[in-house]
Amino acid sequence: MCGIAGEIRFDGEMPDAQALARVVEAQAKRGPDGAGIHMQLGRGFGHRRLKIMDLSEAAQQPMFDPALGLGIVFNGAVYNHPELHRELEGLGYRFYSHGDTEVLLKAYHAWGPDFVKRLNGMFAFAIWERDSGRVLFGRDRLGIKPFYYAEVEGALRFASSLPALIKAGGVDTGIDPVALNSYLSFHAVVPAPHTLLRGVRKLPPGHLMEVAPDGTRKTHCFWTLQAQRSAEDESRSFEDWREMLLEELRAAVRRRLVADVPVGALLSGGVDSSLIVGLMAEAGVTDLHTYNVGFEDVGGEKGNEFEYAQIVADAFGTQHERIFVPEKELLTRLPEAVAAMNEPMVSHDCIGFYLLSEAVARRTKVVQSGQGADEVFGGYHWYPKLDGSADPVTDYLAAFRDRDHAEYLALVTPAYHAEDFSGRFVAEHFAQPGADDPVDKALRLDTTIMLVDDPVKRVDSMTMAFGLEARVPFLDHELVEFAARIPARHKLAHGGKGVLKEAARKVIPSAVIDRPKGYFPVPALKYLQGSVLDTVRDALHSRAARERDLFNTAEVDRFLAAPGEHITPLRGSKLWQLGLLEWWLQTHLS
Repeated sequence: MCGIAGEIRFDGEMPDAQALARVVEAQAKRGPDGAGIHMQLGRGFGHRRLKIMDLSEAAQQPMFDPALGLGIVFNGAVYNHPELHRELEGLGYRFYSHGDTEVLLKAYHAWGPDFVKRLNGMFAFAIWERDSGRVLFGRDRLGIKPFYYAEVEGALRFASSLPALIKAGGVDTGIDPVALNSYLSFHAVVPAPHTLLRGVRKLPPGHLMEVAPDGTRKTHCFWTLQAQRSAEDESRSFEDWREMLLEELRAAVRRRLVADVPVGALLSGGVDSSLIVGLMAEAGVTDLHTYNVGFEDVGGEKGNEFEYAQIVADAFGTQHERIFVPEKELLTRLPEAVAAMNEPMVSHDCIGFYLLSEAVARRTKVVQSGQGADEVFGGYHWYPKLDGSADPVTDYLAAFRDRDHAEYLALVTPAYHAEDFSGRFVAEHFAQPGADDPVDKALRLDTTIMLVDDPVKRVDSMTMAFGLEARVPFLDHELVEFAARIPARHKLAHGGKGVLKEAARKVIPSAVIDRPKGYFPVPALKYLQGSVLDTVRDALHSRAARERDLFNTAEVDRFLAAPGEHITPLRGSKLWQLGLLEWWLQTHLS
């Protein structure tokens, strides 16, 4: 896990060394163990390293192989690199390191751009060819690793962090109207290639982009999720699916144990993280360190799941640590979490995950985490509403969208009045081939779009703020492809995630499974209270906000007059969406 950066020039000039250095330095927290810059006429590449695979200097980046005429900067972890290493050695390649970075370089030489189809893991990379001048960018199938790029005068720059690109200067920081519509409709989700800034784009998950020396670009999708199944799949029993799923889960967790440092686990006390811990213990991990964060009880609602996490920790004999965060600390550290966000993220989890990552990073460098199970296995409340739906687009939007298009038009100023981008996006995605059942359509959209630009992006931003690598077994692409074959009825069983819960029952204590799903909102963020409300008011009434002129002042004042009354269908604060956006913009553009 690292931070990558680069500048590709199309005018025959040297890259801007100072700009590239600023981008690399801005990503120092992503890679505290090393740094490097490679410069030559027409292109420059930078890297910040977090040492996880091959701790020696042989794996330092940027990496260049003079015999092959290829160089690479790479962020991520490829779990099947030992197998690929052996295969490439059989083809005659010789290695000077034993990590995954050199494997990617030689795999590209051996198999061309299609080498990405052989990779199991999370990755974002840039590979350059010395002789042709071509550069290939790539991002993993489920967008676990970020890849941002910006066109500047005479060049294209890229980085793992959007704020890092801004540090280099020369970026158009005007607001993208398509992204603004998505952000305010889908609780901060902005699907690729858009970002909120007109001048910054992100490479979509499962895509490659080839850049020629003259700036010509070709983008290619190398992976899509197909939610289709055979007659045998349809007729297979629930029990057979459960047993097959358990084997797929074991493989996904086992792959993510590949590292040259110990691998721990985030243990929330829910089914998903508990199952990962159980499978790690089953795989033979000894001295397993687990971590759980909890908050104060508020208004009669519990603020933690310490008791359930402890059940799992005791069952598997883990070295367990509870991290308790008082609400006062949540709020005082909130500005740091906003600064760590690659893009604005409204989820209450951000600040808790930020503080959890800080504590965990003091003791370990790699953890497995349970994100993705709800989207892949049908754990959210809107999936049953789509079962048998005659109008799945309308039903999905009614359950998921924060505001309809009429409310959106009333909220934003006329400069951002446009068509219903978010509604059209869902309709177009649902119409794509490869998923016929309405539930399958929603699961595919949530897994490949919403998950990528909400929980996954949140985990990357908050963990990498402290140089902590988070691995997500539920987003193993082979597991995700397998899950897409399971009929929706088996996922919706037992109140959601039925087949996953029953597979988990064979590994973890039932007490962790047979209980209500936990969710711990931060009241000051959900209902906008106290110092957070003051910060939001100041941000929205600031000179910068007036000059940006995104929102109708009357609507903003109406929200500010009664912040607790303006709640989205998914129980988020509509005012927090506005305030967080303006806060993030002022943090990173000032």
